[in-house]
Amino acid sequence: MSAKVRASVAEALEGLFDGARVMVGGFGLCGNAEALIAGVLATGAKELTLVSNNAGSLGKGLATWLEAGIIRRVECTYLGTNEHLHRAMAAGTIEIEVMPQGTFVERMRAAGAGIPAFFTPTGLGTVVAEGKEVREFEGRAYVLERALHADFALIRAHRADPFGNLRFYRTARNFSPIMATAAKTTIVECDELVALGAFDPDDVHLPGAFVQRVVHVPVHEDVIEYRTVRPRPTEAPS
Repeated sequence: MSAKVRASVAEALEGLFDGARVMVGGFGLCGNAEALIAGVLATGAKELTLVSNNAGSLGKGLATWLEAGIIRRVECTYLGTNEHLHRAMAAGTIEIEVMPQGTFVERMRAAGAGIPAFFTPTGLGTVVAEGKEVREFEGRAYVLERALHADFALIRAHRADPFGNLRFYRTARNFSPIMATAAKTTIVECDELVALGAFDPDDVHLPGAFVQRVVHVPVHEDVIEYRTVRPRPTEAPS
């Protein structure tokens, strides 16, 4: 068994410390690393900076961290229906930085590529640009954005091998691969753990070089936030 594979969530999360910057994959509740999110609460770590698209929903996922009071700061793109986050923002009990979603992704990509900062026109003339350097290039103004790093990334993959090569399930991939490149330690919970060599190289969404720990979690709740279905057509009279 590879040295990257851990026998339990608790083992996978060893070394998580107070004040850590933690990236967590997921869009809403889609693609959440459910077991790792729950496991963080069990570690007792607190004063965390959460870097995620959003901070949970409907009391699920990362919303449990907010309820437990272990988050000091949130860097995200969307507050959505997370009432805990709205209340914390209004009360000033949690620092919150909201940024454009494309900027969020590019800041993490820059971190993974070793690029300290970049200029973008996104957010120019809005609160997003407040306090940031603005520079003109070829007659157009751009805002300076800095790379977004983390101590840990907690992500979920559909399939992993012992080296940490990963394949994600459709849109559950979302931000996870880019987060893995931007963190010092990437921890993966996978639905399926397969043998080394089981992947065709062209089927690997994220190379294992970006993964430090893997834990097999075969059962998930996989909550659907708002189920919308097409009304059933009225049967024609016989």
